[in-house]
Amino acid sequence: MTRQVQRDPETTISRRSLVQGLALVAGATAAGTGNALAQSGQAEPPTTITSPPRDFSPRGAPTTYFWDPDIIAVDSSFNDLAQPNTAITRLHTGLLWAEGPAWSAQGRYLLWSDIPNNRQMRWSEDDGHVSVFRSPSNNSNGNSFDFQGRQLSCEHLTRRVTRYENDGTATVLADAFGGKKLNSPNDVVPHPDGSYWFTDPPYGGQLYEGEPDVAGGASNPGGKLNPRIGQPAGFVPGKRELPTNCYRIDPSGRIDLVVSEDQVPDPNGLAFSPDYKKLYVASTGKGPGDTGPGGKGDVYVFDVGADNKLTNQKRFSDCMIDGVNCGPDGVRCDVNGNVWLSSNAGRHVGYNGVTVWSPAGQLIGRIRLPEVCGNICFGGPKRNRLFMAASQSLYAVYLATQGAAPG
Repeated sequence: MTRQVQRDPETTISRRSLVQGLALVAGATAAGTGNALAQSGQAEPPTTITSPPRDFSPRGAPTTYFWDPDIIAVDSSFNDLAQPNTAITRLHTGLLWAEGPAWSAQGRYLLWSDIPNNRQMRWSEDDGHVSVFRSPSNNSNGNSFDFQGRQLSCEHLTRRVTRYENDGTATVLADAFGGKKLNSPNDVVPHPDGSYWFTDPPYGGQLYEGEPDVAGGASNPGGKLNPRIGQPAGFVPGKRELPTNCYRIDPSGRIDLVVSEDQVPDPNGLAFSPDYKKLYVASTGKGPGDTGPGGKGDVYVFDVGADNKLTNQKRFSDCMIDGVNCGPDGVRCDVNGNVWLSSNAGRHVGYNGVTVWSPAGQLIGRIRLPEVCGNICFGGPKRNRLFMAASQSLYAVYLATQGAAPG
């Protein structure tokens, strides 16, 4: 027999209300606008901004008070996106520059690039095992999975976009435009119509992350660097020939220019809105030998027409928070249209990690990491876990929302 207890509706507090209240307290404390926990005599958990800083490894002290202290609700709407009772976790470290995380829904693993080490890594969801997935990787940067579960990779060394087929073969999707070699494809996203959209900044021209130009090229004007050192026999180095643009690969194989350098200089991460009617493109700083306008660390948004033409360009955000430019790189959208951006704030402790913006461009939340964050993706069996490729490490945190697109 079940005993029923009557509750006074005016005094009953729901668990959700309690969690939201605690989240606001934690957010206010972390943002420096309050210190309710300290006033009550309770010790605050360590964060990225404490000294010594928080240990994100399994050996670190647990986070308390329901809400991770490095997840900050700038606006109350973020409480419906962040997940209480969970913590930011470092899954792996020991990389040189982590980039391009992508989730394989079929394989239930996370794939990402370790660019300078010329390899792709894999984290398995079943037991947390990390292994080398592909080596060499042609200094791959951005990765994604299309609607057929095929892996897409942007390769710095070969200056191309490659698709790995389900039968184990590889297909070069794009390596040139208008008869000229691409610079160094950076990030790629699939579209339901079978097309792929990608950015082509010049960052692969760095000795550290790919292949310098031949003598006289933009990233090797004096010719003192030898791009063939460390490469296999027969390797033919290239030279920058194109502006920094965004392109669309049609299902027929045709490559179209969709965003020019004049519109978005040095394009980096990109993502579609959940309804595929908007395209977000991050604009980052100048690359090696870049003589163009150079990005300013902001994000632009375009309307996507039925003819795949982009119109109505607007600056979505300047990514300035408390006077600090939280330089965007990777871009992803959740199912509600909120825009999640990786943050590179350099030496500004407490501003590296992830920033979250409403579809209207309002800052609503932040996730602080102890390292510069290069790229992000949604994944996990329910697509409710945010994976963050940050400098030397891979981090993850569960959310109360889902990513809007595969991979």
